Order: sequence, then C-alpha cells, then structure tokens
Amino acid sequence: MPVSLVILILYIAALFAISWYAKKRSEGNNENYALAGRKLSAPLICVTIIGLAVGGASTIGVSEQAFRVGLSAGWYTIAWALGAIAMGLFMAKKYREQNITTITELIERHHGTNAVILGVLCQIVIQLVIISLQYIAGGSILHAILPDIFDFKTGMIVSAVTFIGITFIGGMWSASLSNVLNIVLIYVGILIATVIQFNKIGSMDNLATALPSNVPWFSFIDGVGPVTIASWCLTLITVNLSLQSILQISLGAKDAETAKKGFVWGGIIMLPVGVLAAFLGIVAKAMFPDAQAALALPQVIVGLQPVLAGITLAALWAADVSTACNLLLSAGTLFSSDIYKRFINPDCDEKRQLFVTRMCVMISGILTLGLAMTVSSILGTIMIGLALTAAFTMIVFVALFFPHYTSKAAGFWTLLTGLLTIILWQIYPTIRIFPNVIYLEWVVCIVTYFVVALISPAKKTAEN
Repeated sequence: MPVSLVILILYIAALFAISWYAKKRSEGNNENYALAGRKLSAPLICVTIIGLAVGGASTIGVSEQAFRVGLSAGWYTIAWALGAIAMGLFMAKKYREQNITTITELIERHHGTNAVILGVLCQIVIQLVIISLQYIAGGSILHAILPDIFDFKTGMIVSAVTFIGITFIGGMWSASLSNVLNIVLIYVGILIATVIQFNKIGSMDNLATALPSNVPWFSFIDGVGPVTIASWCLTLITVNLSLQSILQISLGAKDAETAKKGFVWGGIIMLPVGVLAAFLGIVAKAMFPDAQAALALPQVIVGLQPVLAGITLAALWAADVSTACNLLLSAGTLFSSDIYKRFINPDCDEKRQLFVTRMCVMISGILTLGLAMTVSSILGTIMIGLALTAAFTMIVFVALFFPHYTSKAAGFWTLLTGLLTIILWQIYPTIRIFPNVIYLEWVVCIVTYFVVALISPAKKTAEN
C-alpha cells in the first residue's frame, strides 16, 4: 500500500475520532452543536478562524495564481489576515455581546422580516460557493497524492464525504477541535515543503534562471498589481465583518474578550501561509512549466520523500477540511434558525431543530459538490461570491454602531441591490466601471441604504 495512502487513511481516521469525541459535547441542543455551547477558548477561536481562512483558496488557489503571476499572489492570504484582525479589533466583541446565533437575527432586530429572508438566502449562496471551491482544491490534492486511485472527480467526492461527515457528527466542537490537528499539519507541512524544495533548487539565482523572464516573479506588488491587492483587502475585510461562518466563530466564544483575542491572534498567525504557498507556486512553475496551474503545488510536493510528501499533501487537504466544515455548519445553522424555526415550524423543540441543522449540513454538502463540477478558477470565483458581503457589512455596521439611525426598509433594499449588482456585473460587462466588483458593491450599498433611510417613514428599529 502506498505510504501516502496510509497517511491519508490515518489522517481521516483521526478526524473522525475527534468528531466522535466532539459529538458528546455537541449533543443536547442546537446551541451546543452550532456554537459549541458558547464555550470556546481564545486558542480554539484562533485555530478555527485560521482553519476557515487557510483553505483551498489560501493554499492551492494562491499557488495556482503564483504559478502565473508570482509572489504577489500571497496577498490573498495577507488580506484574509487583515480581515480577521479587523474583525477582532472592531466587531467580534460587539457581535458576542448581542447574544445572537445568526447574523440575520441582528438584521431582523433593526431591519425587519423581509431583510431576514433575503439575507439568509444570500448568505447561504455565498457559503455554498466557497464550499464548492474546497472540493475542487481537495480533489486536486487527492489526485496528486494517488493518481492511480483518484482522478479529479473521485477526489472531490471523497473530499465531500469527509467534510460533510465530520461536520454532521460534531458540529462546531468538531470543527474547532479538529482544527488543532489541521493547523499543526498545515504549518509544518508547508514549511517542510518550502525548505526542501528550495534546497533542491540551490539558490534564488537558480530559481530565477529557470523561470520565464516576462513575469515579475519575485515582486510583492507587480504580479497581481496594486488594484487587485486593494480589491482583495477590501473584499476580505468586508467578508470578515459580516459572513455568517466567521460571525458564528465569534459567537461560540465564552465571552466577548475571548472572541477579540482569538481573532487578532488568528490573523497574526495566518500571515506567513500565503507567502509560502505563493513561493511553492513559483517553484512549481520552474519545475513543471507545462503543468495545469491548479495542480502545480500538489505536483511539487509529490516529488518529496514519500513520508514527507504524504504529510505535506495531507496538510493541504487539512486546509480544505478546516474551511469546509465551518461553512457547512453555518449554512445549516442559517436555514434551521432563520427559516425553519422562524417560518416553517416555530414550535419545534431543540431536538428537532438540531436534527434539521444536521440535515441541512448534509444537503448543502451534496449541492455544493454538484456546483464544484462546473467551477474552473478558485480565486476568480471566490472573489465574486464574497463581494456580496458588502451589503451585509453595511447594514450590520449601522445596526451595531448607529442603531437609532437604522431603517427597516433600507436593510431589504440594500441586500437586494447588492445581489442585483453581482448578477449584472456578470451579465453586462458594460457596467464594469470599477476595476473590481467590490468597489461597485460598496458604492451601490452605501447609496441605497442612505437614500432609502431618508425617504422611508419607518426609521425606528424593529425592536421599537
């Protein structure tokens, strides 16, 4: 049996063992399952936000981009880190003090029921897009580890089954505790791969000689360019302030100060990962210039000594596990709390709601597997989906910092125009007056909110 297969099996077995241990803590009610009973410590918050951020986009996606444009692709993960730090400093404490389960609970307090329904649907769509990208990255990794056993699609299927199973069993406790193992694997694996491959090449001069001369491989700015870097930073700071899966991590903290510390330290610790993944993408270009970009990083690592290759590729797969679990859980929580319990079965007990949350995790996982079969570029797709969070950030910012100026109608119309902006951006290229959709999203959402707030007679909060 190949060494890499043994390592993969042992890793999957460890994940499921952790999940079964976590299952004991997650039973009883939906809050235990979805929010870890609001008992997460700062270290667990830290590894969970790192696990969510450092997924397929921050490893395989960054190396895919670096394969084309160089080291500047690492800014994607740096932007994630800046977003996590911003969440910790400005929003995590405020969210935790609200004693809510979902972002749409906060929206309803200030912006009414219509905004809740649209908000849930938009948040679920965003998260389903990101989950599908984890399957793509997971499939490419398994295919690279064991090409005689997994093709790209069967790799995605095995990834999906594992991701769904872990989340289904243990919920937030499973995601948080498994991330302790995942983060250790990710950092050790990528660091080992970087050191070994650089030693093989011998020097930076040798690496530069092996690369095409028409790309600024070692520039930290010129490859993707300052406009794209600024777009990534704006988008991912926006995402960290209002995406349900990120909010749910902060809500699982035992108190507001714990949430703040966990996010700030998580952001600081995740900073180096993108740079290392980008560097390995450059190495891949030198070693395999004709390779498919999405498979570049796995191919480099396959060339390592078998045990190290197995550990490192398991580490990359761990990045997908850690991200997908949180996203599947948040999608299930949104539906069960804000659609099922709110509109379909208001009288359901905790046991029934917990069952619905678990079923939603499974259904979301299956739907995203189908979506994954149709997506090509990881970073290109993820940035479009994440831009929609501008609408959420706008309305929750007003609700948290200026609650007396909220308008119930403005919440719904801001979400609707934000969604339409994303759709029109894709259909009609003529409206692309900005270099990235996130800029247009923010302009549209700010203007919409304030115009509707001025003309709407319902300027009291939903609670009043």
